[in-house]
Amino acid sequence: MHDSVTRRDVLAVPEGDSRRLAIGWLLLGLGALIASGLLSVLLVLSRTPFIQDAIPLVDFFHTALVVHVDLSVLIWFLAFAGVVWSLTSGARLAGWGWLALGLSALGTVMIALAPFTGDSKPIMNNYVPVLESRWFFAGLGVFALGVALLVARTLAVGLPRQLGGNGMAGIRVGVYAAAVLTLLAMLAVIWSYRGLPDTLSGETFYEFLFWGGGHTLQLTYTLLVLAVWWLLGEASGVRFRVSPRWAIIVFALAASPGIAVPVIYLRHEVFSPDHLVAFTRLMEYGGLLSLPLGLLLVVGVLCAGKAPADCRPVRASLICSLALFGAGGVLGFMIQGANVVIPAHYHGSIVGVTLALMGFTYHLLPRLGFRHPKTGLAGVQPYVYAAGQLLHITGLAWCGGYGVQRKTAGSAQGLENFPEIAGMAMMGLGGLVAIIGGLLFLVVVIRAMWPSRGALLRPASGRLGQRPLGGRKPFTGQTIPGAGR
Repeated sequence: MHDSVTRRDVLAVPEGDSRRLAIGWLLLGLGALIASGLLSVLLVLSRTPFIQDAIPLVDFFHTALVVHVDLSVLIWFLAFAGVVWSLTSGARLAGWGWLALGLSALGTVMIALAPFTGDSKPIMNNYVPVLESRWFFAGLGVFALGVALLVARTLAVGLPRQLGGNGMAGIRVGVYAAAVLTLLAMLAVIWSYRGLPDTLSGETFYEFLFWGGGHTLQLTYTLLVLAVWWLLGEASGVRFRVSPRWAIIVFALAASPGIAVPVIYLRHEVFSPDHLVAFTRLMEYGGLLSLPLGLLLVVGVLCAGKAPADCRPVRASLICSLALFGAGGVLGFMIQGANVVIPAHYHGSIVGVTLALMGFTYHLLPRLGFRHPKTGLAGVQPYVYAAGQLLHITGLAWCGGYGVQRKTAGSAQGLENFPEIAGMAMMGLGGLVAIIGGLLFLVVVIRAMWPSRGALLRPASGRLGQRPLGGRKPFTGQTIPGAGR
């Protein structure tokens, strides 16, 4: 192991529409994250012992939970996918890109405002929970149309002839495969809708409607986070000595479970237990095909030397992301029944992805024309956020062992014994610490973006490269290290 490493710049942002579209999608994702964070405060307080009885939040709990999940998972993740796809698509079909961004932003605003537009019944189905109101469904439809156009542009542009050296070839293939899987997820929802009987309604209808597409979308998120992990590793000095061919193979292996999606639809009726079980098994065991790439990343991080000072926030985000994603994966194999082990599992995995995207945001900001994040606060933020979430999921997993049910709040949780109360108190404390970590992220990002209000109209300080995602040059100590050299 070396005492220090030389950071390689792995991202040279192209000028023009590609950069401006990436900024637009990043702002959309950050806006969704801010709105989701405000709702998460209400959610944590409504489930925390003693506080839950003092503040009348329970009636609003399920409505807030629906919008919180959609903003923090569906919109935040897909908006960040829009960042990556915009950077890899170049300037071709830019009009499609702007229309996709506009529709997605409009849909996001409508979804965020849905709880305040009148009576709406919250439906607590998995993956894409909904509010039964025309306003919410209109917003969801507009957002879906925007994402469909974004994916269509990405697929129409296609892969470049030169994929790049080392791991960049695999990253390009993985990012493109993520777009294919997103299209497959949207087609799965349509397939489910056409296959469901007209007599279904309520939670059962939406559970089956989004079951196949929701599971398929998890494969998109997995590929996205694997690509971002690799980029964060190389950006912070981790060396992955892998040939382009093997990089393509491991990313293709991680994407391969998507082949099973149409097979499941052809073999099992949508409204059947076999359909539900098949997609559950796909997520449980199909995810194991990402293990070779995940182990490669973990070994690379363990063998890497100390990250350069200005790259410590990126390295910290990578380490915390790997830890939380792994913890969530382990908890997934401990689920027995519909208790709070389930949210412990997906909060670990989802926040693991979010931490990676936060770290990549730190890396992107100076390359998009904004100031470099303050390394002191940015270096602490991932650990605060991860520590809070680990405490949060530990409390949930502990209470799951005592049978505390998910999707409940207040007295409905049935917290009668000390272990259950202590576990949920741990959950509440961890949630509040995680909220502080999320706020720190926003403070760091806003401080970096605020002075550069003209970033949409001018290039970053220093020379931004014209090459797409994947350009690498040794770090030589510039204000924006290696960008575009």
